[in-house]
Amino acid sequence: MSPAEPVRAPTAPAVPVPDGARYVRDHTVYACVTGSRAQGLATPASDTDLRGIFLAPTPDFWRFEKPPTHVPGPAREQLSWELERACALALRGDPNVIEALHSPLVLGVEPVGAELLALRDAFLSRTVVDALTRYAHSQGRKLAADLRGQGAPRWKHAMHLLRLLLTARELLRTGRYVVDMTPYREELLAVRHGETTWESWSGRTERLLAETEAKAARTRLPAGPDHARVEDFLVRVRRASALR
Repeated sequence: MSPAEPVRAPTAPAVPVPDGARYVRDHTVYACVTGSRAQGLATPASDTDLRGIFLAPTPDFWRFEKPPTHVPGPAREQLSWELERACALALRGDPNVIEALHSPLVLGVEPVGAELLALRDAFLSRTVVDALTRYAHSQGRKLAADLRGQGAPRWKHAMHLLRLLLTARELLRTGRYVVDMTPYREELLAVRHGETTWESWSGRTERLLAETEAKAARTRLPAGPDHARVEDFLVRVRRASALR
């Protein structure tokens, strides 16, 4: 796979993986780093989260046993999606796939991967914002339950909730999905380390939620993703694979 960024892949110990590992080895079209390292929030103890997208050859779908939709490994903290699965998740606004497609730390990209990256705007819509805010509401309820039951929330989760709300605000404001949170690093890591109060954190998140809802009413983002454009891409890629 040809390099797209001068980012060195980590040499994490290998772990056992299913037979699907050959798809990652032989058919990856896009690979990147996500998580804290891509977000500008890494500390010396941070893991390196590897994400990739592979294109299963079309003839493999003609068998009774279909290619996997996703494959964990072979490195620790590594996960790869088959192209169709990645597109389906991104069309639903899945934050994990959307983040991977916008990661600033690209490890490698093949021609099909480059086409996919050129298609990123087709996935960006209010569907993504809705997915981010739904997660925020759900996680907020869990954090409140932690506070009641344990006397303190899980501050790492509180940091990620705040990060996703900042991401949603930026998407509504600019139309761009921003992964790099370096401008907010100090604030976010303070939350991560519990160097704040529940009242301060909840006030901040409530204001962001209100701001997000207000911006969503007048954003230029489309209501939903461009399904037709994504499907056309997928059909073209599948056809080309079948003809090889």
